[in-house]
Amino acid sequence: MKLLRVGPIGEERPAVLGDDGRLRDLSGVVPDVDAAFLAAGGLREIPAGLPVLEPDGLRIGAPVAHVGKVVCIGLNYRDHAAESGAQVPSEPVVFMKAADTIVGPFDTVLIPRDSVKTDWEVELAVVIGRTAAYLGSDEEAKSCIAGYAIANDVSEREFQLERGGQWDKGKNCATFNPLGPWLVTADEIADPQNLGLRLWVNGEPRQNGNTRDQVFGVYEVVRYLSRFMTLHPGDVINTGTPAGVALGRPEPKPYLRAGDVVELEIDGLGRQRQTFGAA
Repeated sequence: MKLLRVGPIGEERPAVLGDDGRLRDLSGVVPDVDAAFLAAGGLREIPAGLPVLEPDGLRIGAPVAHVGKVVCIGLNYRDHAAESGAQVPSEPVVFMKAADTIVGPFDTVLIPRDSVKTDWEVELAVVIGRTAAYLGSDEEAKSCIAGYAIANDVSEREFQLERGGQWDKGKNCATFNPLGPWLVTADEIADPQNLGLRLWVNGEPRQNGNTRDQVFGVYEVVRYLSRFMTLHPGDVINTGTPAGVALGRPEPKPYLRAGDVVELEIDGLGRQRQTFGAA
């Protein structure tokens, strides 16, 4: 099932995209696609008789409301670690993004003031559906996943790597986590370790990877994180990006500027498109 939220910022309502390609309003059935909805098990089937929504001019927001936390895994593809000049990690590299970095998949992304190294990262996002703590197996981890979405882990590399401290300064700028367009329920993704990820900048292909090349697979990541923090329904995990980011390219590196357009897609999860603007 493909769940989404549509409407102006702050006024989104839940919707579902049917197999017939029609968008239907869920707001008469559920209040929102949020932690309570996910913890209750979501929807098992699309109710009959839902009103059809006309997509023309309809904004698509992030597919999950009121996200508690965004947990990210760094250097989780060998080719990305290599292009970054880093060693392949022996354990997952964990960092956090604030939930308020999340925006819709087609919203404008703001390049921060004084930024000279704003970068892109297409990532598979995992959305948690059940409380997870001290999971003992990949099967347990799998049972805690509500679904999957596309995330763009936008990063400012100078802030992240050259300004001291942890990565937080380069990862938490406003609008730095476009999410969606859909939350695709876990039952529709047969194998999260065989999904192609692609990204273009101004029409030029930049990233082309597959989740089979992750150092730490999806279930392993969820299980690992549950040892160090409690994962709650509605939490989001960004699981890393393959090679092809601006940081890994020869000088002069093609960091993003106002007016640039980034498009990204993952097999079965839809497509995003952002125009970058000045903060």
